[in-house]
Amino acid sequence: MSFFSTYTRPRVFAASVLGSLVVGAGFGILARTTGSSGLTDVLDRIGTIFTTLLQIAVIPLVFTAIVVGITSLRRLGGGRKAARLGGKTVLWFAITSFVASLIGIAVGTLFNPGSGGLGEGVAATAKNADKAAHSVSKWGSWDSFIKGLLPENFFSAFAEGSTLQVLFLAVVIGAAAYSLGDKAKPFVDLTTSLFEIIQRYLGWIVRLAPIGIIGLIGAAVSNYGDALFRPLLSATLAVYVGSLLVLLVVYPILLQFVAKVNPLAFFAKAGTAIQFAFASQSSSATLPLTRQSTVNLGVDPGYAAFATPLASATKMDGCAAVFPAIGAIFIANLSGTPLSFGQYAGIVLVAVLGALATAGTTGWLTALTLTTAFIGLDAKQVALGIALIYSVNPIMDMMRTATNVAGQIAVPVVVARSEGLLDEGVLHASTARPKHGDDGSAAQPAPA
Repeated sequence: MSFFSTYTRPRVFAASVLGSLVVGAGFGILARTTGSSGLTDVLDRIGTIFTTLLQIAVIPLVFTAIVVGITSLRRLGGGRKAARLGGKTVLWFAITSFVASLIGIAVGTLFNPGSGGLGEGVAATAKNADKAAHSVSKWGSWDSFIKGLLPENFFSAFAEGSTLQVLFLAVVIGAAAYSLGDKAKPFVDLTTSLFEIIQRYLGWIVRLAPIGIIGLIGAAVSNYGDALFRPLLSATLAVYVGSLLVLLVVYPILLQFVAKVNPLAFFAKAGTAIQFAFASQSSSATLPLTRQSTVNLGVDPGYAAFATPLASATKMDGCAAVFPAIGAIFIANLSGTPLSFGQYAGIVLVAVLGALATAGTTGWLTALTLTTAFIGLDAKQVALGIALIYSVNPIMDMMRTATNVAGQIAVPVVVARSEGLLDEGVLHASTARPKHGDDGSAAQPAPA
């Protein structure tokens, strides 16, 4: 058995990920205690390269996956059924976002992060302060968000790397291709081939995740040490507790009583995708595993091809529901501003209606900025809070993304059950968990 075959086994890869967290923290502590700027730079470079390799695929993946997904609905019936499936999927996205945001508010109120202040001498780095100020400037209003949704032209959306604009174009072009039927077949075939190429590329990058984590965690520890980790510990713990409640309580209840699917069977088949989401901190990079896991759970491949790409761009219970609620409470506490009932209601409203804001690799940032702007928190305090959160974001993002992906698999299972698109034979079959090198291009039930 080859090294790569062993390495990509879920249990081996999981051990590699956990080990990389420890190794990364160890290198970070070493760099900080010895004052080695060279080691810090190397760790930062490793993390940056890994993140960049993932980001390269985001824009083309979003476009091709959405177009292929929409056109795949033709195999399931006519336009009315496609519209019904799309409507049900979006409705369940909103329902779970609503519940997740309430949990975020409850956990945030319980932990009350930021209420004790940050302590003397605690401040964000200049680099993080600049990034936070840019976010507040760019996404500080819903007017800016709406303007950012519509591209000036087709090519500028891709050239500027605007995930929201590419998502909008993909939906429109996918719908047009669907309506044209066989006339659009050459275009659909080309897009499908591009989609499969991108998935193969991601299959290669997936294998680098443990190395990338060493760089990300090592750089964070080296740059910040415990000067910010301790003051932000309550916020980090709150994000983990809130996300775990959604992951291990809300989704299992939904699966057991609505989808009639055993939660243990769900996690057995979805575990690989959730695990890689935790390691990669990217729903988009996890998409091939997400789609294959959904199919292995018995969901019709045609519907899975539509629902999972859409979910990977807009279904983010960790980033867009739990986290913005806790982040808003944290920022409000920093400024000594008690939140009113109306502001809490605003947090929930943004979570339900603002899921598009999470499209891309920095969705957490946009979601938090929009949420705090909507409920009227001071822009300077928002920038300060975001700059501080940057220091622990790699740790927070692991749990947020794992929760995102679990929901991206769970909702299609629920909708498929209600539409008679769930194959009991496949659901209960002993299928192999997808490996971390699978491209998922066929999206057929994986044999044991």
